[in-house]
Formats: sequence, C-alpha cells, structure tokens
Amino acid sequence: MRIVATDCGSTTTKAILIEERDGVFRQTFRGEAPTTVEDPFADVTLGVTNAVTELQELSGYKLIADDGTIIRRASVNDVDGCDMYISTSSAGGGLQMMVAGVVREMTAESAKRAALGAGAIVMDTIASNDRRKPHEQIQRIRELRPDMVLVSGGTDGGDTKKVIEIAELIAPARPRPRFGSEFCLPLIFAGNKEARTAIERIFSGEGFALSIVDNLRPTLEREHLGPARERIHDVFLEHVMAHAPGYDKLMEWANAPIMPTPGAVGDILQTIAKGRAINVVGVDIGGATTDMFSVFGGIFNRTVSANLGMSYSISNVCAEAGMDSVLRWVHLDMDERELRNRVKNKMIRPTTIPQTLEALVFEQAVSREALRLAYVQHKAFATTLKGVQQQRTVGDAFKQEEAGKSLVDNMALDLMVASGGVLSHAPRMEQTALMMIDAFEPEGFTEIAKDSIFMMPHLGVLASVNPRAAMEVFEKDCLVILGWCVAPRGEVRAGKPAFEYTLTRGGTTLAHGQLVGGEMRLVRFALGESGTLEVRPEKGLDMGAGAGKPISREVRGGSVGIVFDARGRPLKLPHTQAERRACVEKWLKSLEVYV
Repeated sequence: MRIVATDCGSTTTKAILIEERDGVFRQTFRGEAPTTVEDPFADVTLGVTNAVTELQELSGYKLIADDGTIIRRASVNDVDGCDMYISTSSAGGGLQMMVAGVVREMTAESAKRAALGAGAIVMDTIASNDRRKPHEQIQRIRELRPDMVLVSGGTDGGDTKKVIEIAELIAPARPRPRFGSEFCLPLIFAGNKEARTAIERIFSGEGFALSIVDNLRPTLEREHLGPARERIHDVFLEHVMAHAPGYDKLMEWANAPIMPTPGAVGDILQTIAKGRAINVVGVDIGGATTDMFSVFGGIFNRTVSANLGMSYSISNVCAEAGMDSVLRWVHLDMDERELRNRVKNKMIRPTTIPQTLEALVFEQAVSREALRLAYVQHKAFATTLKGVQQQRTVGDAFKQEEAGKSLVDNMALDLMVASGGVLSHAPRMEQTALMMIDAFEPEGFTEIAKDSIFMMPHLGVLASVNPRAAMEVFEKDCLVILGWCVAPRGEVRAGKPAFEYTLTRGGTTLAHGQLVGGEMRLVRFALGESGTLEVRPEKGLDMGAGAGKPISREVRGGSVGIVFDARGRPLKLPHTQAERRACVEKWLKSLEVYV
C-alpha cells in the first residue's frame, strides 16, 4: 500500500510518502513547497502538486498526472501512483472561531474546550458574566470575522432565559464570515435542548447556517464534547474549506475529510495515549503561537497561546516573562541592551536562524520561557469541571478534590513530545531535552521524544482511516526518542544527598551513583537498549511511590540517554546573577549541551 499525505500550512505545504514494506508501514520520502492559497495563485492545489512532485522526483514513482492531479493505482502491482491521498490544513490562518456561553467559567469554557480540541483558534469568548456591557459585546461580535460560531449554555431541562439572551445578542450583531458577506455564517448550537425552538426562530433569518447538536454540558457534572467537535469538523469542510481558494478541488482528491492541522495533531496524540495507556503532553512551538496538547486519564485538552512564539511573538515572550527570567538561562556574559536588539531584529527578520553560539543560547533561553508560560496557561485551562456540586460524606471530607483542579499532573506524566523549529531543529538532541525539562519540570520518570520532521498532522488524519499505519509510522519514523528525565518532587538542599540510582540489565549493573541537591547528570543509554532503573530517594523526596520510597521502572534507551535531575521541584535558581550563571554552566556541561 502507498499513501500520500500533505499538510497545507500557512507558508509551506509538506508532503510525505508512506509505504507498506514487508508488512510494516514506513515513511519513505518527504517533499515541500510554498503554500499557494493567496494571490497571485489563490489555489491551494498548486502548492500540493508542487510538494508531491518533489516526492515523485525523490521516489522515482510517477505520482502527478499531466493535468496536475494525483495518480491513483488500479492495483498494488502498478508501479506509479498511490492508493490513498489525505491532507490537513492550517493555510489562511487555520480555523478561526468565536464561542459563547451563559457562564464564562462553565458552559462558555466547555465551548472553548470543544473548539480548541477540534483544531480551532478561539478569537473571543462571549458570556453573560464576562464583565462587558451588552453594547460592548455587540461591537466586539461585529468586529470579529470568524469562520464559525459555537453557542452553548444551560443544562438540559433547565432555564432557557439566559441562553436565549446570548442568542439575541449575537443575531442582531450579524457577525460576518471571513470569506465575504455573500456567505452565510455557520453557527452551531450545543446548549440546553429546551431552547432549540427559540434558537431556530432567532437564527432563522438570512446570514446564518444553523446546526444543532447535543448539549456540551447536559448536566453540571458531565461534559459531552464529541458531537460538537464532530460537527465543527463537518462545518469546516462544508462551509469554510468550500469557500477557500482551491479547497473544493482538494476535497475531491482526498480519500478522507481534510482536518485542521492542530486537530490532527491532537488526534494522533490521543491515539498514542489510548494505545499505550499513558498520559501525554505535546507541544508545537511556532513563530507566532505555541500549541499545547495533553491527555491525562483519557481526557484530551488543547490550548493556543497566541502571543507566545519564537519570531513574530518573541517580544511578547520577553515582555510577559521579563528579561531577567530569560537571562537566568544564559550562562554567557551578555549585555541586556544587545539582547533587546536581538529581539527587535528577530521581529524584523522572523525567518532568520541563529548564526552564532550567543544567538543560539539566547533563542533557546527565550524558548524555555515561552514553553513555561504556555504550560502554565494550559494547566490553568485543562481542569476538572467547574460549578459541579459534589456530594461527600464525613469520611471523605478531607480528601475531596475541589472543582476546577488542573488535570495536568507532572508526576503522572509518561511522555513529553516536542515539535516546532526551535525544538525539532536544535543542533544537538541534548538541547531539545534540556529545554523541555527546564520548561515543564517533569517529576518521577518521564520519557522525552521529538517529532522528527513534523509529520504528526499527517498521521493524525491517517489514524482516522488506517490506525495501524499511523501507529507504526509514529513509533518508527515520527518519534525520535531522546531518553528519560528522572527527577524527584520536593525541595532539595544544595549539596545534600537527593537520591541514588542503579541501572541494570539481566542482572548486570550498567550504571550506579548518587546525586546531591542542585546536581544534574547524564547517563548515556543508546537507542535499542533497555533495562531496569531503580531509584532510592531521600526522606521527603518523591519519585512516584511516595516520599522516601524506592521505585523501579523499565526504561529504554534514546539519542540522549537518561537525565538525572536533582534540582528539586518546583525548580528554583539561585538569586544572584553570578550564582545562577555558574549553576547553569555546570548543568550544561554535565549534559554536554553545547559541546
């Protein structure tokens, strides 16, 4: 079997070829070309054809017909063509949505989760209690040019008054779709089913294409996002993509529905988490935004930090984090004025890459803060349901978890996946690993990997039609296993014993040692190797089995190896600049980061 998959990004269209060889699916060739969704070309299929043409030249198979379409094989014995073509897209700014709900912290937040999980960028959230006056909300709705609107509110069988008020706020404002006033704006209602008749009446006029799906919050205690997410995908194809330049032809070519790029990434991470029964955090850091994904206990969440990026938004990162926070990761003597000039130059020339060690160190320092801030925002959003009335007895009164608690637990985190230029294309694997460790502060045993050539979107849409192929390519060609981070939860005292470790295989000791507070150590453990790692933390430190209790885990090797981190959690750096610089330099040398 031969599969061609493309991802139509805002600037570049990336194509990969997947082939079944000896009963196993592998990614064999990759091509790319500029995306052609804007003038003067205004036809996305031109960029797709150019990217697939590069695959054709590299593979030796003829994949593009004389009329520019993708060739399909009549049988598996045909030399040329492919058996399946699939695609994702974030061209033209991706899927942009406005969401609305009655209570910002409850139904409106559920609507936002549904939109983000479907791969959308949420432009704004309208709610009865968002502190804006009605005329301010109406003005904001008119200013936005969303691709679609998602309206929620109320539990099934409850009062419909507030839901109707939200609808009556949106309808007169008459928001216009991004692709022109001649098109109807898709609007999805996923609220109280008792309000459906009123909603149909309110949005029955010209200008809206109404869809009604099951309630996002049928009860306060339950969130039901699936139907809304599925309808968002359908509407994305039927209305948004149908009006985008050339997408009507692309949809005819594809063997599966075109998916928004972030939605496809989320799907493959959910597939992996379910298949391996693990908790996963993934990140895609770009020039303007940082996407965070997580699956904990089977619950998927995605956030978009629209002001945190490495080129167009680099000044926002430095402003939000503070230059002192950025400089705490820099071990070289750098002038702050010079660094500010570097930030301005990056904004002027966003596509440039570091040419000197100093520029690389500074950019990776900024990335740590961008990732850290995006993770903070993600943890604040990925929470248990708010507004839930929990019943409890005297016996569990002291262990009751409050509503709105973050689902993200660094001790329960099994796998971190890095993606995006600054992470995927770092000169050394050790740099990627340390950026992830410093930003996310994993606890216990956490495996670290990176997306080799950003093929997670392709595999996400592939998982919808051939899960086995997606899983095999993800494991064998997409993921580059960097290794493990082993770190205790708890505060450690500098220079005092933190934990001991012993790495064995088949009764043979491969590595043994002890770390003191503030120390980091790298033990090389190559790809393909496996063993048992036992860690014995000191009293007060927890590696996953409880404070002071030893724990053993089966581990596999990686491009970096095993990083032992005895800096404590939460991570605290020394207060003075000289001490910080000395500590950072010691850690970098221990992990051979810039060697």
